[in-house]
Amino acid sequence: MKYLVRDKVLAIGDDYWIEDEDGRQAFLVDGKALRLRDTLELKDLDGRILITLREKWLAFRDAMTLERDDRRLAVIRKKRLSLLRNHYLVTLAEGTELDVSGRILDREFKVEYDGELLALVSRQWFRVRETYAVDVVREDADAALLIAVAVCVIRMAEKERER
Repeated sequence: MKYLVRDKVLAIGDDYWIEDEDGRQAFLVDGKALRLRDTLELKDLDGRILITLREKWLAFRDAMTLERDDRRLAVIRKKRLSLLRNHYLVTLAEGTELDVSGRILDREFKVEYDGELLALVSRQWFRVRETYAVDVVREDADAALLIAVAVCVIRMAEKERER
């Protein structure tokens, strides 16, 4: 299933609907303004918070946390010892690791678990410059988690580019 995301979703304080490939609203991204650290909430159609995305505060390395039901779901960090310039590691609460690699700033990258493709992020399906898709390849994958991972790594890569 493909989900349509616009880059404006990355602006703190803005709210934006993510649509499925049929153009139906699937998730609401609620940007929380006036916070000390970047915070976004990914909500379902009924307004329930599925995942909270937070910039990790006072961390040695840049990191973002994903929380579900006020419990840590995952931590995302840039992989330091990597031949690839844009390589991130997502460590889930139970210890499972997801690899994110590719051209993050170009919105052309993949999310894998143990070499198996879980999601592909790409602009190639759209003509609108500010739009990209998160194609959740596995039907049993957590779409909200994979969308949150995509949003986080893009945000982290853009912050690094600004420095």
